[in-house]
Formats: sequence, C-alpha cells, structure tokens
Amino acid sequence: MTKKAWQIEYETMENSMPVILEAEEQGWSFSYQVEALEDEMTRMKWHSNVPGSGALEHVIIAAMQDMENMGYDVSRAEAMIERGLALLKEGDIAGLAGHSARTFALINQSPRIPSHPYWSYTCYESFEQYREKLQFPRYSYDRSNPSYERRTFLGWQAQICAGAIGTAMEGYLTKNIRKVFGEVYDYVRTPNTFNDDITYELALLQAIELHGAAVTSADIAEQWVALIPMGWSAEDVALKNLKLGIFPPESGYRNNPYREWIGAQMRGAICGQLYPGDPENAARLAFMDGQVSHHNNGVLGEVFNAIMASLAYVETDIRKIVCQAIDLIPGDSEYYSVVRFALDQCLKHDDWESAWQECEAKFRRYNWIHAYPNAAAEVVALWFGQGDFNETMHISAMQGYDVDCNAAQIGTVVAIAAGKDLDPRWTTPIGDVLDTYMRNCRKLSIRELAHRTVLLSESLHQ
Repeated sequence: MTKKAWQIEYETMENSMPVILEAEEQGWSFSYQVEALEDEMTRMKWHSNVPGSGALEHVIIAAMQDMENMGYDVSRAEAMIERGLALLKEGDIAGLAGHSARTFALINQSPRIPSHPYWSYTCYESFEQYREKLQFPRYSYDRSNPSYERRTFLGWQAQICAGAIGTAMEGYLTKNIRKVFGEVYDYVRTPNTFNDDITYELALLQAIELHGAAVTSADIAEQWVALIPMGWSAEDVALKNLKLGIFPPESGYRNNPYREWIGAQMRGAICGQLYPGDPENAARLAFMDGQVSHHNNGVLGEVFNAIMASLAYVETDIRKIVCQAIDLIPGDSEYYSVVRFALDQCLKHDDWESAWQECEAKFRRYNWIHAYPNAAAEVVALWFGQGDFNETMHISAMQGYDVDCNAAQIGTVVAIAAGKDLDPRWTTPIGDVLDTYMRNCRKLSIRELAHRTVLLSESLHQ
C-alpha cells in the first residue's frame, strides 16, 4: 500500500538525528550565487541586449506595449517606467526588484478597453473552434519516397543556416541595417548555430518520440521543463508556469503579456515537416504546441508556418503556398487581417521594399518580437523571393525585426519546395553540426535530425 505524503514526511523527521555542521558544510554560500543571478535577471527586465545581435530591448516596457495592443489600458503600468529606469541607473537593485514586481502586477491587472479594435475579432481558444471555420485541402503524399527525407533534410539545413543569417540583424530596421551592412547577401560574420528557437522544436520531437500520435500539449510541456533550462519573454513565463504545475492551455496565457509574440510562430515549420502534404494535421499539432506558451493570435502564427511547410512538400509555387496558407487562417481573426494586409501590399507593389514599408508603417505600434510585423515580413519576403532561397534570405535580412525567426521559418518552406541543394556559401560554414544549450543534446548532426524527423513522421501515421 502506498504511503500517504504526511506519513513519509513524518517518518523522515522521526528518523533524522541532529548533527553539527562545520561552516563550510552549511551551504549558505549558494545563496550568493542565486542573488547574483536574480539581480542580473532584474536588470535585464529593464535593459538588455539581444545575445545574437546586441539590439537593445526593455522587456518590461514591451509587456505594456503588447497588453495595449491586445486591448488593455496600461496607463497605470506606464506611469512606473520613469521610476524603474531611474532605479536601474542608480544601481538600486533591491528597489528595482520590488518596483518590477509592482509593475508586472499592474500590467497583469490592466483593465480592458471595451472599444479597442482587438475585441472585434474572434478569439481562438481551441483547434476544434479553429477547424470549424475552414475546409482543408487533401493531398496524397508518399512519405516512403526518398525525396521526403531529402526535402526534410534540406528544410532543416535551411532553417539552421537561415537562423544563423538572421541572428546578427534581429531587432533593427531596414535603414540601419543598410547603413551598417549595405545589401546583405551572405553571413555578415562567422556564423554559429546557437539559436533558442530550435530548442522548442527539439522538445516537440522528444515528446512525440515518447508518446507518438497520442502526444498532448501536456506531454510537450513536460519536455520543455525536462530539456530547456531557460527561456525569454513568453517562453520564460510559460516555463515558470509549468514548473508551478500550471499546464496548457493556461500556461500560455496566465500572467503572460507576451502571449502573442513570435515564440510559437518561430517553431511552426517542424509541424509541417512531420505532416508533409497534410496541412490539417500540421495545423492541429501546431495549435497543440503553440498553446504551451501562447494564446489566440500567437498560436495562429505557429499554425500559419506549419501549414506553409506542409504545403511545400506538394506545391512548388511559393506564391501559391502563401495564398493557400492565408486562406487557411480564419477570416474573422486579427491574424488573418495582418497576413491579408501584407499580401495586399505585395499585389499592390512591384518591389519588396515598397510593400514592406507599408507593412512597417501599419504595424509600428507592435514590438519587433511580436507575431504581426514578422508575419507580414514573411509574406513579403516569400512573395518577392519567388522560391529563390538566396533572394528570400536577402529580403528577410534587409527587413530587420526578428530576422532569425522569420528567415528560419520561410527558409524551411523555400528549401522544401525547391528540393535542391543550398548555395555552399550558406552550408559550408555550418557543416553538419547543430549546437544547442539543451540538456542531454548539446550537439546534433543535422542529417541525423532529418532522419529522426522522418522516422517520427512515420510513427504519427501508424
């Protein structure tokens, strides 16, 4: 018979005998290490630089920006900004820690603005609700054909190379990228493959390896906690929720002002690779995965990229893929209005930069890590790249915003659809090694990762 929790704890105390510990045995020195880490995390809420590009960001201020874009009055939280920046400048970390907590409380308690346009769109809470609005196309795709593994490898290779292209330019605008780098047609520095985006896709693969077609959001969430030591913005909040036992879908929206950022959108391609030519199941898996850390339009961002990657196995015309994917986003969602606007600019203009300038102006109220401006950037780069990987990367790099996420997702789509080797300028410096900061998988072979993806796809269809 299993013992009760109270019995185990009482017996533990009952069998414990007092001891005298020397000063060095008492373990208090660990608290100083924790303090240093916590102090740095407090500072970084108010001032940090993106690891890959050095771009300046203030994630606590960005949280206010995003809550307002989701229809909340953040004026009380905004009144805390000046004092927070002053405490940071003074180096008063104790004061800043308390001030940060109060600021986040105000952010999370922000009242709705009833007249805000955000509330005029449908909120999508489940895949079933999403699925009711659409009619998915059906394709016959032979996953036993060797071209499936080759295209899947090319997709992974493209994603990893494209992420390396973009990390140097994320967080900047076109005009400043051009001032520093000119027109970007190659890596602007020696590339590396460290990229937090891919860690979440690897966690999804691990969950499928353990649970197969029966995988759930909770299974994926458990692998996040098992494999990923830290996150940022939406993923950071989700990981903290998960460690407290708050599982999806609540983990994606509870106290999470970043829930419509790019974090789910940046990991959609793997769902399409697992379900080639099956956009409905790719969308279902993406919705399930997205709910771990995001909500509503944030989740739809992952669905959008999953659909495009799935379609790339059965359709070679990139513009057709873009149009089909947009049509498979519910027309009453705000996300649809974003990608539709971007497509309209592509149809209206003859060059990528004119179309992108319209999008940049339209979505300037959104943070550079938000799903919306980056979804628009994807549409424009794909449309004017016209299936040419090199040109698509050039456009994506020049657009700025969250370049590594955008380039990686659309690079995957283009490479799968084209089915041909990438230019050696991208692949030679990378080789066959993917470096990560995940537990139990610091280094991976890209070819082995592609093979693993194919085997897992087969398990989903059994």
